[in-house]
Amino acid sequence: MDAFHLLKSISKHITLDAEEEKYLKSILLPMTMKQNEFIENTNEVTRYFINVNEGCLMTYYTDKEANDHVLQFATAGWWTGDLNSFTNGAPSIYSTKALTDSKVLLIPKIQMDELLKRFPKFEKYFRIIFQNSLITHQQRILRNLSMSAEERYQYFLQKYPTLEQFVPQKHIASYLGITPEFLSKIRRKMMEK
Repeated sequence: MDAFHLLKSISKHITLDAEEEKYLKSILLPMTMKQNEFIENTNEVTRYFINVNEGCLMTYYTDKEANDHVLQFATAGWWTGDLNSFTNGAPSIYSTKALTDSKVLLIPKIQMDELLKRFPKFEKYFRIIFQNSLITHQQRILRNLSMSAEERYQYFLQKYPTLEQFVPQKHIASYLGITPEFLSKIRRKMMEK
């Protein structure tokens, strides 16, 4: 599996020399996933930091009543996984599965630590990625607190115009913090306009 898309994404934030690029490529583990295949499971320590090369993954939390709460959809170019589990070795509270047939690039924890130690430039890259992720999550919380469900859905469609084609309605509803039935009502109302 090619690391072209990952390297292109990295180049938006830092410039790698040949040695840094070669080392990164050497530690990446390519993996092909079938739809509904899990890469991360609740109560297991997350062993890899996951970069989506193709397809779509979903990270979610399952509550005591067996309701899934979608934390993130990750498409090509995105990183995903339970960062707390990966960083601290704690059992994950999330599951991550492929919503479509997908191709991912994995960085094992030991290799990630070595990458950051050997090439401090990657510290800057991942700091930028984590900052952007935190900003995105904070904005999502603010939208959930201040926007109506219909406004959140319209924002979702604008921000992620292709996700609705392959993400089941129940997962989109969970991501928006509403029931699938209420999302159906919103869709009908929007179609009537």
